[in-house]
Amino acid sequence: MSSTSGLAYAVRTATRQGLTRDLPHGPDDLQWVANTATLIYGDRDAVLVDTYTSIEQNAELVEWVTSFGRQLTHIFITHGHGDHFFGIGQFLEAFPEAKAIASKGSVAGAHTQGEPKWRDGFWEKLFPGQIPEITYPEPLDGDFFELEGHRLEVMEMGYTDTVDTTSLWVPDLGLVVAGDVVYNDTHQFTAETTPESREHWAQAAERLAELNPVAVVAGHKKPNTPDHPMILAQTAGYLRSFNAAVEGSRTAEELYDRMLRLYPRRANPGALWGGAKVAKPTPA
Repeated sequence: MSSTSGLAYAVRTATRQGLTRDLPHGPDDLQWVANTATLIYGDRDAVLVDTYTSIEQNAELVEWVTSFGRQLTHIFITHGHGDHFFGIGQFLEAFPEAKAIASKGSVAGAHTQGEPKWRDGFWEKLFPGQIPEITYPEPLDGDFFELEGHRLEVMEMGYTDTVDTTSLWVPDLGLVVAGDVVYNDTHQFTAETTPESREHWAQAAERLAELNPVAVVAGHKKPNTPDHPMILAQTAGYLRSFNAAVEGSRTAEELYDRMLRLYPRRANPGALWGGAKVAKPTPA
């Protein structure tokens, strides 16, 4: 999508298996999750927001970015979860003049995910032989950077689905690239959250709505779903529904069932089951 500002953007999704694979039940055709990557570009240069999980997915993403014929100046990482930054090394090999950047908190989170406990003990076990060698983003000095003279503003969103998350606001496009502050028709990852942090997360989505964006790209979305600003309110509503379901459920299974009745056709019920087990562990 383009605008009179001279900037444009494009969104690409890549589908992978979810992280939680022991579902008691759920729609078989929705047991996957799609990550987004967003390219913001001008006449000559471009910025990529987030990468993917696996070597193959990131190689395809490199080809996609290359097809735009722009010089990649920055790879901006919204937060420290591995499925959003594992592709940095492949991009720096393809675009050696680019810089991989993130907030200081997101850089710290990435270093945690790159430790053997997480890279080898978690990601590599789920995706054997598919995880790239780790390259980390560098901390951004300040709260914005530029693309052909246009400001790209880094918004600190605090604890949403993990610690120290950010979103990118592009005023000249009316565009929010939200990272995992926002989900689009996909069950939200709540395994690292508490009732208090989920309410904070809901309020973070509402803060983004105050920008009156034209478009909002979620960190995870069903492919081909519109990047409509209404997903901000939907994200907040899901989190408050989850908190209400926690209070009204005696077991993880009951919490899971309540949320599936509310959201029967959202992608990646594994994320819901993982969060339900943490929020409402089943009594022994």
